[in-house]
Parts: sequence; C-alpha cells; structure tokens
Amino acid sequence: MLRLLVIFLTAFPLTGQRAADLTPHNVEISDTTYRGKSAVRLLAKPGVANGESYAVLNSIVFENGSLEVDLSGQPGPAASATARGFVGLAFRLVDGGYEYVYLRPTNGRADDQVRRNHSTQYGAHPGYDFDRLRKESPEKYESYVDLEPGVWTRVRIEVAGSKARLYVHGASQPCLLVNDLKFPVRPGAVAFWVGPGTEAHFTNLQIKTGN
Repeated sequence: MLRLLVIFLTAFPLTGQRAADLTPHNVEISDTTYRGKSAVRLLAKPGVANGESYAVLNSIVFENGSLEVDLSGQPGPAASATARGFVGLAFRLVDGGYEYVYLRPTNGRADDQVRRNHSTQYGAHPGYDFDRLRKESPEKYESYVDLEPGVWTRVRIEVAGSKARLYVHGASQPCLLVNDLKFPVRPGAVAFWVGPGTEAHFTNLQIKTGN
C-alpha cells in the first residue's frame, strides 16, 4: 500500500542543497564539496542532548509521502568513543516534536553481531529514544544494513499514516519496517538529523508529498 501511494504524490523540486535552505538547531551548517558532490555539512554542537541537533528545511510541510537523500555520517573530531556517526531524517516536526529514522554507520561492518543489528533505528522525540524503545520492544525498531562511515549512502523513507519504511542503497525491499509511529499523524517540517558527536553531509534531497 505504501508503494502504491507514491504514484499519487506531488514532487517538490530539489531543496535543502544549501545552508541557506536550512534553519540550524544546535548544529553548525556550511556549504561544501564532499566526495565529489556539492553538499551541506552538519556538525553537532558539543554537549547537546540526543535528539536536539538538526537543521530544518525552510518552507517544507510534510505529512505523508517519501523522503529521499544522499547522506553520510561519521564521528566528528571531538566525538566520544560511543559515537557512531548517527545520521538521518526527521519528519512531521511540530514544536520540537518529531518522528525520525537514522543510521549508525560505524555499526554496519562492526566485528560484533549485536552492533550490526543496531545499524538502523526509528525513534520519536521527545519520549521515545533508542534506549526506551530497545528496553520496551527489543529488536522491533532497529535492524541491520551494510554501512560505512563517511561514505555517501542513498536513503529513502516512505511514510503513510502510522507506518514508515526505510530503504537503503536503492534496495527494492525495506530494511526497517515501522508499523506504529508514536505520534498522531500530522503535517510538519522535515529536518536533516544528526546525533551527538556526528559530522554529516547531505545532498540530492527529493521530497514527494500526498495524502
């Protein structure tokens, strides 16, 4: 049903390709060229709580549809040993609350199966971070996908009502299924999202919206 929905969506032109297209929230943002692509660089500010570092796309309202972007994430220069290069997209952002899906790039090829199983993650902020979801519903909101830190990775998130699907590397099948998004269905902003200690890059964002 999610895939059929996309046929009826309205596509936005490419947006979010420049720092001027974004409003920062506890991140440093700049225009750059990274691995051969014009991109926006985000660096999480130190000491900021998880879930509070992102850059909002100006003038975009999203409720249902698809979000697709090339992104990369890696631990930044001052990152702690627990940093994983957390990078992803937040959506339906209203008054600081949002749903989000992200990657942990350093987990993708870790020599530890448990860490590999934590390569992708869904959460909702505030109130539903990875720690709570992992304790209350082990394995339900995270999964494995092959990742490398600092490497361009194509990501697509399809959203319809209370469901979301994550596709990585152009795969035809999702690597993460979420059937119970935590917040009520509502229109809101879209944001580039980073976790603590992360340096990230984003480019080639495409948004399709519809109901």
